Amino acid sequence: SSTLFHLFHPTLHLVYSTQADTVLLLNNGHMHAPHHHQHHHHIVCVSPCRCLQEEQQLRPASLPAIPNPFPELCSPAGSPVLSPIQISDNHIVKVWSEDGAGKVVEIPADMTARDVCQLLVYKSHCVDDNAWTLVEHHPVLGLERCLEDHELVVQVQASMSSDSKFLFRKNYAKYEFFRNPLNFFPEQMVAWCQESDGSIPPSQLLQNFLNSSSCPEIQGYLHMKEPGRKSWKKLYMFLRRSGLYYSTKGTSKEPRHLQLLSDLEDSNIFTIITGRKLHNAPTDYQFCIKPSKVRSDCKALKMLCAEDEQSRTCWMTAFRLLKYGIVLYQSYNVPQQRKANVLPFSAPVRSVSENSLVAMDFSGQTGRIIDNPVEAQSAALEEGQTWRKRGQRMNVLGSPSPLHPSSLSTVIHRTQVWFHGRIMREEAHKMIIQQGQVDGLFLLRDSQSNPKAFVLTLCHHQKIKHFQILPCEEDGQVFFSLDDGATKFTDLIHLVEFYQLNRGVLPCKLKHPCTAVAL
Repeated sequence: SSTLFHLFHPTLHLVYSTQADTVLLLNNGHMHAPHHHQHHHHIVCVSPCRCLQEEQQLRPASLPAIPNPFPELCSPAGSPVLSPIQISDNHIVKVWSEDGAGKVVEIPADMTARDVCQLLVYKSHCVDDNAWTLVEHHPVLGLERCLEDHELVVQVQASMSSDSKFLFRKNYAKYEFFRNPLNFFPEQMVAWCQESDGSIPPSQLLQNFLNSSSCPEIQGYLHMKEPGRKSWKKLYMFLRRSGLYYSTKGTSKEPRHLQLLSDLEDSNIFTIITGRKLHNAPTDYQFCIKPSKVRSDCKALKMLCAEDEQSRTCWMTAFRLLKYGIVLYQSYNVPQQRKANVLPFSAPVRSVSENSLVAMDFSGQTGRIIDNPVEAQSAALEEGQTWRKRGQRMNVLGSPSPLHPSSLSTVIHRTQVWFHGRIMREEAHKMIIQQGQVDGLFLLRDSQSNPKAFVLTLCHHQKIKHFQILPCEEDGQVFFSLDDGATKFTDLIHLVEFYQLNRGVLPCKLKHPCTAVAL
């Protein structure tokens, strides 16, 4: 028969081993040693501050297991050492990147979308600039939306169908309306119920959206797809805190003429990504309101279509603001807020803000910021010439490297996050739209028409423009220019750095690189 041992001693502190082959932890709080010479050793943990006053009587091993005299040691609050044996409340979430690769993460039920993005940023070693977002993607329905930073990912996943998935991508326009509200809310689309003349100062625009006691209203024409048919009907609509309404009589907003199309509380707003042909839409600017409980039923979707991109952005932004209110502002205002007990890691180095990039003069003993735009342009041209001379000196001196500097300048840009190689014009458009059509969002790609040239794709005022970068040769060296040779650069990295500081011939400076991360 096996013999039972109880180890007690007034000076004994804690009997515990971290090696799995020495002590096995069981869910009921007991710890059993492995078999040695057909004996069972039952070892009881004794805390440093508490010791047993008397020995207990020996019992045969065939009797029920000895109750744990220190149950508090096995509770998560009482013992961080033993807490891992508790049943985990974590959930498995799979997130996909733009290149089709997936990463599985195990997260607790109360983890927000921002926390998951921080985790993926940390694991993928990419720079965190608070533009990363999780996208709820429905390939069968042809819908997607960016999760709000405060949304609980496990909760959202529970409402998704089996074919749906999360994507990890950048969205620079996530909080752009806080920075430039007048660009997002055209005056003719905004009405205020408490104002008799319907006007309001621009400074009060966002405050009234965030103030739950005010009554902002977005109004205008939208095309609505008729249920079960491919035809669309043009209706005058009103978006209020209580929901989205359409008028049954022209532009009348009398209560008897208003019909509720959708509420905001139990719905989410999505972009339609399938193109206008599938639904026979009148324009390219489609969006959709989807009830949260609906998984894959197309009939429950409210398909809508705006006249232009600014109008669509206004409706979709107002929907988010009216639904979430001050929570959105808090997420925008406190980008580093996250739970310390959920993410016990440090974030990687942050990127430099584009606001810190200014033209400077270092010709004197101390540097000074150049405020005069004419002088700044002159300094920029001079800097371009300096880069050229530096490259020429390298050519004269020669290079011990097997890769000649002139050949290096033609491939060095391929290491940059803003360079996307041989992608089509349509693909470049799609990436810019997906990552938020904010001023200065850009990417570079190979030219389709000229194998030696490149194309800069740039967003300005929600319009996407393309600028060809042509190679030009001077004194046996190849330079790159997008202004017909007026400003030349030895490689594309120098070109991008120049136009991040100077607008030059472009409609705006380069601010946000369009990035595709590999998880």
